[in-house]
Amino acid sequence: MILPARENYLNLSRSYTLIPVSCEQVVDTETPISVYMKLNPAAPAYLLESVEGGERLGRYSFLGFDPLWTLRFKDGEGLIDCGDRVIPVQGNPFRVLRDLMRKYHCPPRSGEPRFWGGAVGFWGYDAVRYLEYLPTGARDDLQLPDAMLAFSKVVLVFDHVQHTVKVIYLSQPGNDPEDAYEKACQKIEEVLATINETRSYNQGLFDLDNGSLKPLSNQSTEDFCTNVGHAKNYIAAGDAIQVVLSRRFQVPFKGSPINLYRRLRSINPSPHLFYLDFGDPVVAGASPEMLVRVDDGVVTTRPIAGTRPRGRNAAEDGQLAAELLADPKERAEHVMLVDLGRNDLSRVCLPGTVKVSKMMEVEYYSHVMHLTSEVCGKLAPRCDALDALMAVFPAGTVSGAPKVRAMEIIEELEPSRRGIYAGAVGYFGLSGNLDTCIAIRTVIISQKTAYIQAGAGIVADSVPLKEYHETAHKAEALLQALGGYDQ
Repeated sequence: MILPARENYLNLSRSYTLIPVSCEQVVDTETPISVYMKLNPAAPAYLLESVEGGERLGRYSFLGFDPLWTLRFKDGEGLIDCGDRVIPVQGNPFRVLRDLMRKYHCPPRSGEPRFWGGAVGFWGYDAVRYLEYLPTGARDDLQLPDAMLAFSKVVLVFDHVQHTVKVIYLSQPGNDPEDAYEKACQKIEEVLATINETRSYNQGLFDLDNGSLKPLSNQSTEDFCTNVGHAKNYIAAGDAIQVVLSRRFQVPFKGSPINLYRRLRSINPSPHLFYLDFGDPVVAGASPEMLVRVDDGVVTTRPIAGTRPRGRNAAEDGQLAAELLADPKERAEHVMLVDLGRNDLSRVCLPGTVKVSKMMEVEYYSHVMHLTSEVCGKLAPRCDALDALMAVFPAGTVSGAPKVRAMEIIEELEPSRRGIYAGAVGYFGLSGNLDTCIAIRTVIISQKTAYIQAGAGIVADSVPLKEYHETAHKAEALLQALGGYDQ
């Protein structure tokens, strides 16, 4: 049954500029991936999934396509692509997005998941330049957008507990609400008919045709270790407490990006799985780390700092976890970043509400284990979800502390701008909620090349070669997803 009914829709059209029209059905024999492949949506399109704790499927997955508009920002210049026209804009992409979203007035919806429609995409690490002044030192060799988000008219919400999918069409009544309702119902019926088609898929290893890969890095072992030494000198001089240095890998890419995502989610299940198809770039990721979430006025961030490779068996896992928890360097670094998270949230939360709800727990992923904590607070009435995102952006776990000085050092030492890496991926919903993860464990496909980046937190007693190997461990699952590779 399609809701709201026609008469109710016509009544709502007198008060609201955007009305969700939806139909729900059981899909216990389908997955978000199989539905995505059946629909085969044109770019821009997205798929957001979650594996809680890296092991258990999260309750909801989201699939979106057929954008009302797409927002792209680069170097202060933005374009809003509405399909029939392109509108140039200038300024701050966070604030432009806020202005775009404020145009929509939707009827209240109760009992819905956190997200049922809104803007989905990424804010690259270099979007921090809209929030803080940073010198220009690193080459912008990839020329990727600073931010790119799409507002899809069609949103599918998969409920993995009820085994249902809700197909939502975000309808604009305009001057002819009768016609708008008919178009919404027709689109929903088309999507459901495609979902219900019987179709077989190759359930093999999702061959990407990449052969044996020899990834190129933008820093040699010697260069990276030298940069670690320079960062330690800054730390010794009192400029910073920690600096997160990263290096980039690249390999030629052949085959289907969605098959890359299928491999990645299979090899490296993570709390934040995402596939963003903007044509160029395509962004596929399995991030372990939330950046910030705003859900019904509660702001949450989950710092991750402290890493060990996974053991060969449960006993070795336990030994490595105990070693991680007992390591004074890892503990000190983690506590510092939890304090940084508390400080970031205090800028947008009510005084006295910022608390550490979880402290220094070990979480396990396919190739590594991490120390994680959770900080939350109550959003101040003067702020919205985008204020919360701007307050924490970028994460201290991918920049360092103090954050601005650490970013200045990164700009000096890293040879290339980070682009999407270490930025944020997620949604800003019509409900006012926001959920973003850090763009790590992420593959960016652009110009027939796949790019991966991984970092390590440098502190006073860091051992350069050990930090170099940490970046290799973090990149391993991504390189494995891309196919065979030679270290």
